[in-house]
This record gives sequence, C-alpha cells and structure tokens, in this order.
Amino acid sequence: MENKDLGAAQDAQRRSLLKLGLASGLSVGGLLAGCGGDNAAANSGGVSPTPSPAPSTQISSFALAVLPDTQFYSRYATSGESNQYERHYGNEPYAAQTSWVARNAQALNIPFLIHLGDVVDQVGKPEQWKVADSAMQVLEVAKVPYSILAGNHDVLNDIDYDSDPTKGTDTQRVLANEPYLQWFGARRAARQATFGARDDTGFHEYHIFKAQDQQFLVLSLSWRISDAGIAWARKVLADHPTLPCILVNHQLLNIAPDAVSPLETGYGKMLWEKLIRDNDQIFMTLNGHHHGGARLTKTNNFGNAVEEMVVDYQMAYQGGNGLMRLYEFDLTNNQIKVLSFSPWVPMKPADTLNAFDRAVLTESNHSFTINMNFAQRFARFNPGFSAGKATIASSLVDQAKALVLKGYTEPALVEPVLPKDTDDYPKVASTVAHWRFYGGADGAAVPAGTKINDVTGANPLTRDQLNKGGIVGAQDGDIVWSSDHHRLSSAPGSVSFLNTDKNAPRLSYFLTDASAAINAQTFATNGYTIEAFIKINPAWDKAKHAWMNIMTRDGKRGDLSGFIGGDPESPPLLFAISSLREVQWEVVPAVSGQRDAMASWSGEIIAGNWVHIAIVNDPTTHDTVMYVEGAPVLRNSSNVVGLATLSSSSPWVVGGGAWDGARADGFFGNIGEVRVAAAALPSSQWLTARRS
Repeated sequence: MENKDLGAAQDAQRRSLLKLGLASGLSVGGLLAGCGGDNAAANSGGVSPTPSPAPSTQISSFALAVLPDTQFYSRYATSGESNQYERHYGNEPYAAQTSWVARNAQALNIPFLIHLGDVVDQVGKPEQWKVADSAMQVLEVAKVPYSILAGNHDVLNDIDYDSDPTKGTDTQRVLANEPYLQWFGARRAARQATFGARDDTGFHEYHIFKAQDQQFLVLSLSWRISDAGIAWARKVLADHPTLPCILVNHQLLNIAPDAVSPLETGYGKMLWEKLIRDNDQIFMTLNGHHHGGARLTKTNNFGNAVEEMVVDYQMAYQGGNGLMRLYEFDLTNNQIKVLSFSPWVPMKPADTLNAFDRAVLTESNHSFTINMNFAQRFARFNPGFSAGKATIASSLVDQAKALVLKGYTEPALVEPVLPKDTDDYPKVASTVAHWRFYGGADGAAVPAGTKINDVTGANPLTRDQLNKGGIVGAQDGDIVWSSDHHRLSSAPGSVSFLNTDKNAPRLSYFLTDASAAINAQTFATNGYTIEAFIKINPAWDKAKHAWMNIMTRDGKRGDLSGFIGGDPESPPLLFAISSLREVQWEVVPAVSGQRDAMASWSGEIIAGNWVHIAIVNDPTTHDTVMYVEGAPVLRNSSNVVGLATLSSSSPWVVGGGAWDGARADGFFGNIGEVRVAAAALPSSQWLTARRS
C-alpha cells in the first residue's frame, strides 16, 4: 500500500511539474526544489488563487519586472560555449527578457526592474559578462531603470554563510579584482534615474522609483553582507523614513525538500534579526539562489506582515527557459498580483517546442495574489500614503499574460502511462545489455557474487567480492534489495547502495565478466542510447558522495592511444553525479583523432526523487543529448563518435568507478534498471514507454 501511495503521489507531482515545464538544464522538472504544487496552508497568509479579471473601472496600478538568476543564460550564449541558445533557437533568453520589458514598460506601467543576482555562472569568464552587459544595456537604452546585485557566482570569494559566517563577506574582498565591480560598478549604476548610492565596497545599492504618485525604496544587497554593510543599509532606511522598502538579496528564503514549502536559511534569519524585523518600512523581500518558487509571511516587531519570496528558475528546462516575474501593485484593490512567465518561449521555432515549454506558469506558488491594504500597512511610517490617480484600464498582469500568449499555442501535455506488469516496456532489437535490479525481499542483503541477469542473456553483472582494489570496510549489507522504483519502470524494484564513503574508501558495485561481449563494444557506427532509473539517497553528502558513479567502463583514459585531454587517471566513461548533484555523462570518443573527453550535464537532481535518464547519441551527427524525465538538458556535446574502451576485457561497472586504477566513487542511492542499446532510440522506445 505504501509503494502504491508513493507512486500515485510522484505521478501527481510529475503532472504538476510537467505543466510548469521545469525539467533540467534544471535541474529537472519534478526534481527541483520549489517547482510546482501548493503552498502549505499554514503559510498561506493572505494568498488567493490566480487573480480574477479586474473590475471594469480604472485602477491605480503599476508593475515591477523581476529577473531571477540569469547565470546559465550568460554562460550558454557565449562564443566560448558555442552559443547553444543561438544554435538551437536562433535567439537568446536573457536578451529576450530585457527586450520584452523595454518594449512593454510604458504600456504595462513598469517603472523599474529588479535583478536577483547570479548575473553570470563563472565569475572569471569575461565572455559571460559580455552577454550580461549586452542584455542589461537594452534596458539602459530604453531608459528603464534597474537594480542589480552580485550573487555567489558573481564574486571571487564564494563562501556559504552556513559553512562559515565569518568569512567571504564584502569587506574581505580585494575590490579592484572583482569582475562584478568592473562590469556593473557604481558609475554604471549611477546612469539609472532612480539611483541613490552604493556602500563603500560598491556591492550594495539603493534606488528610489516613483509610481502612481508614490515613492518606493529598493534596497539591493549583494552576496554575504558584512556588519558594516548592514549598518549602511540601516542608515539608508533611516535617511528615507517614509518610503516603503523592497529588500532584495541573493539568498534569504529557501525551499523545503517537499519542493513547495518555504524554508528559512541561517543567512535569512540573520538578516531578519539585524535588519528586517525592526524596520517597518521593509514590507517585502525578494531573493533567488534556491531553485523554484516559495513564499513566507512573517510578522515584524510592529505586528505588520513582511512578505518573503524566493524565485529562481535556473535549474528549470533550458537553464530557466526565459522564466521571469511581474509583480503588479494594484493600489486601488489593495493587492500584489504575481505572474511568472517566459517572453522567450513564444519566440522559439515551433519545431523545437515540447511539453516543457510553458509561457505562463499557473501553479499556486508561481501565480498568486497577496492581499495587502497598502495604506494600513504603511500607516506607521507614511500616514499620507494613498493610491494615486486611477489611470489603468485593467489588471496589468492580465494584460501582460495576453501579450505573452498572443499567437502562441502551448504544446499538448502527454500523460505518461503506468506499466501494467513487469514486461510492459518496448523491446528493441538493438539492445546490447539490459540489467533489471530486483528479485529479493525488502532490506535483504545482495551478497557478493550475486548475479544480475542481462535480458539479452549475453552480459550478466556480478556483485564483486568485498574489499578489492583498495576498498576498506565493505560488507554484504552495503547493497540491499528494495521494492522502491520509478513509477514508469516496469521493473518492480531496485537495489539500494548504502554506506558508501569516498573518504574511507568504502563502496560496493557490480561488473561484467572479463569475457562479456559488451566490453568490446565501441558504438561508433550506429550511435547508442543509455538509460537508467536512479534515486539519490536523501542523506547524500557532498563530502562523502560527490562524483559518485552510476556506471563506468574500467581503465584509465590516459592509457588510450592519442589521448589529449585532462584527468588521465579517470575511466574513459563517466556516468556520474557531480558535487552539485548534476548528472555527468563524460566520455572519450572511440575515434582516435578525437581523444578528448566530451561531456553532457544536467541541472541539479533533487535527492530522494526517482529520475529516468536517457543519453542518446545520433548515428549521423554524433551529437549526444541527455534527457532527464523526458526533457532534453541544455548542456550537451557535439560530434562524439562512439565510446572508447581500453580492451575487450575491460568490464562495465554499475554502482562504482575508479581513479588511477583503484576502485572509487561508489553510488549512494537506488538503481532500478540500466539499458544499453546500439542505436539512437526515440522516446517511444525508451523504458518509460509501454510495449503497445
């Protein structure tokens, strides 16, 4: 009963997330924190469903545009990354976002734009800063003022607050070396008509914009503010005591493992105590950094609500799919209406669209209304606040939604079909090996020497004997049978790899026989498809499990004839989970003239969720595309011919890897099925499809 309930819940979550279009690049649709679902009732605090059409009478209203983390847009639109957006779609999401705001600022009464930080992905790459520079110049040319701040990816000394609250702050940086200050320094900020000032470090800034006859303060604080920076921020508030304030920070609110509920961070709690709770002017906070969307209402020292919101789509499909937000302040009806949308999706060529391309998000943590009586909320510090002249014909959110969707039809959502039995999957003639890990009682050990049959009969796997190749402390119980499995896998179970620790080193694994036919396969002629159902253990720890292997091929890539790449100690194939919980598919091609490792990467995979991964190598172009939960990821490799192997006796390994010839980097979690096919299979022939 428990497994049935879990499968139903996961299926419902996937449906919700597919509607959001938030799979990989990011992370991966249903796997990212904050993507989809309803906020917990305890945190609803005045939220109503997607707003109804506005009254026919005119209203006093304005809108703020918000750009969540743009880091992957900057990274993958550079010439150094072969401009993957331009290559696949003929345009770029970052420029599409700012151009949309520039075009519609007057019609939608948008006086200001807020950037939440992580402007680029790699702080030391000038090409990425050039992409961001160009996109933000669109706003400057159009005279649309904006605030911006540095996220953790935008500074040279990126130290997380929770790991060490005393290090990595603004005052501990060599300011002359910081690229953020060179590209988006105080002189550039001063071009904005709304600009007030920056602090002494140049990382924090404030703006004052006017809308509907009222002034508002935007206080933007960059990554890891010091006590001196907080003192500066408090002085800004004290110097403008009547202005309602929106506090913008890169990290403040997080999202709980249920992918929906708000979760407070240590850094956010520090800001609450030192800056927010006793400054009644701060009525709203915005931050990115944590993937997805959530909201929390807190009560300050004066009994007034502070609305905290996190929004970040960087781990969604295509690095965010151009998703951003519009916050409408309806001063007549005392509401803040929130629209999450992508101006980029409708620009994509029709033949590139799939079920993950959503131009407007409708789930309640991405489209909602906050009821706020502005005059009452601001009465203590601004008793004269009023709605201003009613000049807007209808809701700006409704108008914006109509503009985005005009002429655009979203792709149909295809509901997945659950398997009827253990044999309900497509059989393909090109299958080289298909391992299905089930058969024992829940929690029972999978002893050393246990064989996992290959459906083809040619390449069985065997759990290797304990503590070989430098392994220490491994026991039979380190791999156990489990009835847990992906809802779309017809295999009714999995094996769970436990007690792996790269520092011990302790791991257990399966491998093919030295004489197995698959060992000699290079897949250079017809391409290939690799599939796997995996679940990362919720207790995954970066220090113990980073770079753990789902599957690899034995040998050292440095021993390959003509190898010219890095990490010669690594195997020629890495199907692994990175230190950021990304899926890594890195291979050395079989062709001797291309002996450099080529990689495809997913976004972050959320621990505790089953995912289906498919890696498809086209036999004609030899482009390799990774799919996570059916969504193609952004970061893929091109012109990769086949998979190099050291010799016909070099085994395939499932659940472990190697480094410099010694066993290393064991998997921590569940593996349900792995299939290797010598052809580029369409999704209709994947293990997630049905035999009919």
